[in-house]
Parts: sequence; structure tokens; C-alpha cells
Amino acid sequence: MAKYDVKHAEELEKKYDTALQTRPVGPYLAKFVVSFSVVFAAYHYITAGIGVPVDYWHMGIHMSGVIFLVFVGFAARPGLSSPDLPRKAWWRIANVPLYDWLFIAAGIFTALYIGMTWHGANISFLGLELILQDQSMRQGNPAPIDVVMGTILIVVLLEAVRRTLGIVVPIIILVFTAYAIFGPYIPVDLLRHPGVNWTQYINNMYFPSEGIFGVTLWIVSTVVFHFVLFGVLAQRMGLGQFFVDVATVAAGRYTGGLAKVSVVSSAFFGTISGSSIANTVSTGSLTIPNMKRMGYPGHLAGGVEAAASAGGQITPPIMGAAAFIMAEFLEVPYTTIVIAAIVPAAMHYLGVMSIVHFHAKRLGLHGVAEEDIPKLWAVLKQGWPTAVPLVVLIYVLFSGYSPFMAAFWGITSALAIGFLNPRQRITIGDVIDACATGVKYALAVGAVGAAIGIIVGVVNTTGLGFRLGFLVTNGAQTLAEAIHPAIALIPFSDFSVASVTLFISLVLIAITCILMGAGLPTTALYIMLVTVAQPALASLGVPALASHFFVLYYGVISEITPPVCASAYAAAGIAGSNPFRTGISAFSFGIAKLMVPMVFVYSPSMLIVIEGYFTWPDFLTTVTTTALGVFMVAIAVTGYVVRPMPAAFRVSIAFAGVFMLAPGLESDLWSLLFLAPAVAQQVIATRRSAPA
Repeated sequence: MAKYDVKHAEELEKKYDTALQTRPVGPYLAKFVVSFSVVFAAYHYITAGIGVPVDYWHMGIHMSGVIFLVFVGFAARPGLSSPDLPRKAWWRIANVPLYDWLFIAAGIFTALYIGMTWHGANISFLGLELILQDQSMRQGNPAPIDVVMGTILIVVLLEAVRRTLGIVVPIIILVFTAYAIFGPYIPVDLLRHPGVNWTQYINNMYFPSEGIFGVTLWIVSTVVFHFVLFGVLAQRMGLGQFFVDVATVAAGRYTGGLAKVSVVSSAFFGTISGSSIANTVSTGSLTIPNMKRMGYPGHLAGGVEAAASAGGQITPPIMGAAAFIMAEFLEVPYTTIVIAAIVPAAMHYLGVMSIVHFHAKRLGLHGVAEEDIPKLWAVLKQGWPTAVPLVVLIYVLFSGYSPFMAAFWGITSALAIGFLNPRQRITIGDVIDACATGVKYALAVGAVGAAIGIIVGVVNTTGLGFRLGFLVTNGAQTLAEAIHPAIALIPFSDFSVASVTLFISLVLIAITCILMGAGLPTTALYIMLVTVAQPALASLGVPALASHFFVLYYGVISEITPPVCASAYAAAGIAGSNPFRTGISAFSFGIAKLMVPMVFVYSPSMLIVIEGYFTWPDFLTTVTTTALGVFMVAIAVTGYVVRPMPAAFRVSIAFAGVFMLAPGLESDLWSLLFLAPAVAQQVIATRRSAPA
């Protein structure tokens, strides 16, 4: 069996991850960009350990670095990012057009302007005089120069987001901006509001506390960047090979062994990645070719890897950026989010593993040959030092320190062990390369983290979240009242209008998450939709943490939901399979992630940490029935247990799984009723095929 090749994985990341696909620049500028990336990474690393500067300076510095690297690395049109340097032209400096240098200058100046004028200004130059009061005196009444600077920064950020993520997010931000400005003219009474003029709009979006210099940029600049850098460093020091070897020891010898190795190793990678695409290409560079050699069709091999890797953003301890923002929104320690995420993430991987198992049984695929499975003691002896930084990070995180302090010690231990470990020693060149790669990964989330603050600012300024939340619940209640008489006819059931309203609200929000998630980064999607979901679900009695997790899960599902499913398409490229078919396979493998959020809304005890809901009997009952339900749905997806299962019985056991997932004794009894025919069919089919 092939070994994990870090260099090959890096090449695949650059090929399939658009965040790493930057335009070529002149040799001197290229060297400067690498040096700048190292300094930029070092600044974040050092300030995580000794303390960050004042928030407006720190966020301004972070934003300035992101703006410089985005406009140097990403062309105005993707087609302009050719692999070769074009011929020299007077309007390009090191292949960066003059208008991009103007964007850089304007963006850096306006990002640092808040810090430079925080305590006022009194400047005279060429007969022009600029007198500004202290920022606290200008809050609510910005000077004309403040409005100009804020307007310029918004334009620069929208263009930076467009270049890194596409046009969708800027359009959505412009729609929110129009809503804030033209509030009095909105025809819908519930959404109409007094509106704000442009001066007040810039005041709310540009001055710190909300808007651009708000919670999202703060989290990205103090936490997310550090964890991205830690993940890249951990892979460079050999943690990837250790994960793959441990996964092979744990799962390789069983039915469908290589696919199960993919699931387990992707779960391990998810603990340090937080990125679905990075997770897919890192482990997929090894597992997908191995699965194909063992007999898996390309679309199934790619689907397994994409579905397993999509768990990176929901797998503790290092989840996606949205999880850190969730902790800040809810004003709870990040460790609370980590603990709450454990069981739902386990259910996702249980679903993927179950479907993998039954697909392998149906295809007649066996485990890895015994001689190809490494010995556990040899794996631990060789690779245990590479796992130390992860252990250090988790220990510091759960000792009550801040997430960026945990990241600081994680990075410190990774560097120390990487330089000292004789079996897998890293070089200064590896560290420089890791810094450059980590900074590239952080560019898109850095740009959107600043720009998406505009949406948060508009929501806070206009009360839009509560307005939209009321629209959702009001529409759901109207529909529930219309269909309730028919639902009441179902025997052995007692559905109230309120329960039907809640279910319809959840379905509407879930569909919105999945549809809007097509092409949107999870962080931006989470922030936008939680403004709707939180007020709507809170009015229906759903705990805040459960509603936030609900939105996060359905946002992450978009990573493997066709037609736009970046992780599945990356896996298809490695597998050489049809992208859409691979996306369908990935979605089917990740079906548990589609159902589990409904469970923890109805039974919040699954999330463990919600006060007033957790009891051991409720928790154990919920986890057991959810696991059984996921297992049944896996059988329905594959149509195989010990013998093939006809379509009618697959439908029957699918209903059994859904009813088992629903909390309550009545639903469990319905589940057993639907399960009985499928069990009987398998028993009869087994007996008929047995030799006389």
C-alpha cells in the first residue's frame, strides 16, 4: 500500500483549491511576498503569546496584510491568472496592474486610518488643514473624511471578496446595504424601517464595535489564522502519515478496509484542518488511488473521501471558522462549543462508516492484506512525537486559556518537535513554506471576515433578524394550521399546531441553508442565516446553541451537495470520475449529517452542555436511537445487509430509520413496525441462498 506523500498532497491542494491558485508575479515581488507572509505569520504567532495590540490596530494590521496579499495574488478576472508571466507592459509592475496597486494603497491606508486618527488629528499640509476630534467624540457624528475613508474601504473589501470567493457574497452584502439605506421605501410592512443615510451607515459599518471592525474580523485575526497555521505545520512535521498509519491499523483489516481507512484518517485530519477541501486532497491523495486499486468505482472512492472530509468543519477540537464565531456570538467559552460538537460529529462519521461497510459488502470488497497493515507499536514508536503538538493544544484549550493561546502553544510545540525529532525533522524551508501556505489559506476567510461584518452591522442597525425570523415563523404557522387537520388523522400520534410549526420552520431554514450554501463559504453563510434562524427558532422554544449548530450543520452540507460541491469536485479530480456523480455519492455517504441536526433541536441533551436539558437517561436514549436510526438509513442508501434488498424494503427501512431518529417512544414503535418487513426479507433471502 502506498505511503502518504506530503509533497504530492500539496500539489493537489494547489490544483484543486482555488485559495492557492494565485497569479505569477515577478521574481523580486515573489520573494517579497514569501518574506511578507513569514513576517505576517510571525506577527500573529507572537501576539498570540504576548497579547495583541489594541483591537482597532490589530484588526487594521491584519486587514492590511490580507488586502496586500489578495490584490497581489488574485487577478481581477480568473482567466488572467495564467501560469506564465506575460510580456512586460508599462501599466503592470511585476505583473500586478497599476489599478491593483491603487487598491492596495487605498485599502491599507483606510484599514489603518481608524488607529491613526483614534485620538484625533491636527495636520497641516500645503495649506490644507485637517482637524479631527477624538474618535469617541466622532462616534455617531463622523467627519466627512471618515465617510470617505469608510466608503473606500467597503469598496476595496467587496472587490477582495469577489476575487477570492466570487460574486455571490458581494451581491448579498450590497442587497443588505440597499436594505439599510432604502428601508422607508420597502413595500413589505414588516420589513419596512426608517432607514439610515449614508453618513450614519458608514458610521455604523466603519467605526469599531460592529460592522467591519466587529466580531467576525476579530475572531479571524485572533483565532482562525492561528489554527490554520497550526494545521499546516502539523502536516509538515509528519502528523498526516501518523494519522493514516493509525487509521490503517484501526480499520484496514475489516470489510472495505481502504474506504474505512479513508473515513478514520479524514476524521483525524478533521481535528486539525477545519477545511473540507484541504482535508479531501490531503488524505484523498493517498486513499482515493488506493481504493480504486482495490476495486472501488471512482465515483464511490471520491464520494467516500469527500463525505468523510466534509466533517472537518464540525470535528473538534479545531473546527471551522464559524465555530469560533459561534462561541463569540453566544458569549460562551470555545470549549463549550467543542464539547457540544462531539456527539453530532461522531454520528456523521458513523453514518459514513456504515454506508461504506454495506457498499463494500455489496461489492464483495475485503480488507487490506495483513502484511500491508503496519504494526501498532511500530506506528506509535515512529510517530508519537508528531501527535504531541495536538495533545498540547487540546490540553491548553481545556485548561481555561483562550483559543489563540492554545494555538500559540500548539505552534510552539510543533516547531520545537519538528526541529528536534530525528525521525521526521523539518527545516527552515519547511517552516517558510508552511507560513506561505497557511497565509494563503487565510486570505479568503480574512477578506470575507471583514466584509461580512457589514451584514452583522445592518442586522443590528435595522433589527432585520427579528423581522425575518417573524416572517419565517408566521409563514410556518399559517402552513401548519392548514395541514394540521390532515396530520391529526394519523393513528397513534398527537401532533400540535406548535410542533408542526416548528418542524416546518426547521425544514424551511434547512432548505435555505443548503440552497444558499451553493458557492458560499460556510462562515459567511452561517453569519447570514443565524440572523434569521436564531430569532425564529428562539420564539419556538429552541435553545440558542441548538439553533446555531443547526445552521452550521446545514451550511457545511453544501460542501457535498450538488450542483456546487467543491470538496466532491476536488475528490472527483483525484479519482478521475464524473464530478456530478461523485457529488451525488458524497451526498449519499453524508446523509447522516442531513438528519442529525433535527435530532439535537428536538432533543438538545445530545449537545451535552445546554443547561436544563441534559440528563444521563435522555442523553443515552437520544444517542442510542440516533445511532440506530443512522444505521438503518445507511442500509436504505446501499440496499444491502447480508443480501440485496429490493426497493420496497429499502423504503420501509428508510422510514424505520427516520422514525427511530425522532425522539419519543411512539416514533420508536413506528420504527419497529417499518423495520419488521425489511428484517423478514433479509432472513428469507439468506435462507433461500443457503446451501441445502
